[in-house]
Amino acid sequence: MKSAFSRNFTTAAAILLLALTVLGASFQSQIKDFLTDASVSELQQDADVVTNLAESYCVEGNLHNRDFLLNLDVISQVTDTDIVLCDSSGYVVLCSDTQVGCTHRGLQLNREYLQKIIDNGGETVTGVIQGLYTDERHVVFKPIMNDAAVSGIVIISTPTTFANQILNRINNIFFTAALFVILISVLAVSLYARRESRPLRDMARAATAFGHGDLEARVKVEDDYSEEVEELALAFNNMASSLQKSEYKRQEFVANVSHELKTPMTTISGYVDGILDGTIPPERREHYLRIVSEETKRLSRLVRSMLDISQLQQEQGIPEEKKMHFDLEESVGQVLITFEKKINDKGIEVDVHMPEHPVYTFANRDYITQVIYNLIDNAVKFCPSGGTLGIRIREGGNKAYIAISNDGETIPPEELPLVFDRFHKLDKSRSQNRDGWGLGLYIVKTIVCSHGENISVSSKDGKTEFTFTMPLVN
Repeated sequence: MKSAFSRNFTTAAAILLLALTVLGASFQSQIKDFLTDASVSELQQDADVVTNLAESYCVEGNLHNRDFLLNLDVISQVTDTDIVLCDSSGYVVLCSDTQVGCTHRGLQLNREYLQKIIDNGGETVTGVIQGLYTDERHVVFKPIMNDAAVSGIVIISTPTTFANQILNRINNIFFTAALFVILISVLAVSLYARRESRPLRDMARAATAFGHGDLEARVKVEDDYSEEVEELALAFNNMASSLQKSEYKRQEFVANVSHELKTPMTTISGYVDGILDGTIPPERREHYLRIVSEETKRLSRLVRSMLDISQLQQEQGIPEEKKMHFDLEESVGQVLITFEKKINDKGIEVDVHMPEHPVYTFANRDYITQVIYNLIDNAVKFCPSGGTLGIRIREGGNKAYIAISNDGETIPPEELPLVFDRFHKLDKSRSQNRDGWGLGLYIVKTIVCSHGENISVSSKDGKTEFTFTMPLVN
């Protein structure tokens, strides 16, 4: 598996080599065409000069004139070209190579090609002229006119060697520059790829450390990070923080559940063992069996509460098909009746304020009944003997406000935001407070929030009040 550095480096190197190859081929083609066009253009100018000179001497009737031969030799040397003159039949009669005994004399151009030159008024080719030269040349053919008739052909040529030498030198310069560019680019791409892959390696190390239990592992976000890498690093850190909080909550939850289960299970085990081994006398067994029964029921309520929380969290909201229209006043009255004995035993005064007409809402009746039950149960537990339990229902806008209050010790302000946490107790050092906050208020908040509503708590001057909202459908 390739690393991000090797992938970036390979991609950049491939693009660079492809670009240089295309650029080099295009540059070489353009230079070659330019040199060819320049050489042919110069040859055409030279051919015009030689043709005009030959036509003037043809008028005098002698191409073997010494002056003409001297001029032909000078033009050949100055222009660095080879000049050959043919008669109207295509036979070579003069050559700039030597004025006497030219080896080309007597050679004849192809008749068809000669006619093509005459018809076109000239011809330009690049290649090998069979019978005249053995090397590749740029060649220009030009007819010599005399009284509107063709009296001869001027053939002026130059080897392509010179143009090839220039092209080779240019290629050498280009390849040298390209090699220098490649070296610089390789160095730059290497540094860039390493810099860009560094944050990915840091994130990989942080993820590995986090996976091995280091919940404090985070990615350090640098100012020189690209926007995408910075977003990825921040997303990773946010995810790690969220998972860390979830893990701490899970650990706390497991610890609290273990603590809550340990006390009743120890009690049950101790009393049962005492009955079995005869430590508890027969006349006291019924008393302790009742205690075991109560502890068993408390364990059952705890497990049921945990299952209810799990179900609510999985549903992520109460489905509409599980909701119904019902009267909140009726639900409060039914729950209040179930606490009649506890209220009377503690001599608690009940202060109820509700509208004289039904207050209808649209919600899950069983869940809302559980909310009311948990809040009243909580209020009765913490209300002192002879205290007051308050229940109020009022309407406001499209909401119904249900408030349940009790007299008792004021909750410290710093504790108020925590009362809805799982297993929260006002004094965590005193485990004997077995009626603590437990899961009741956590379930209450979970149910209310699952309906898209809110719940709040206030505590001052010895009075604590919980208020939650429900949709009003009167």
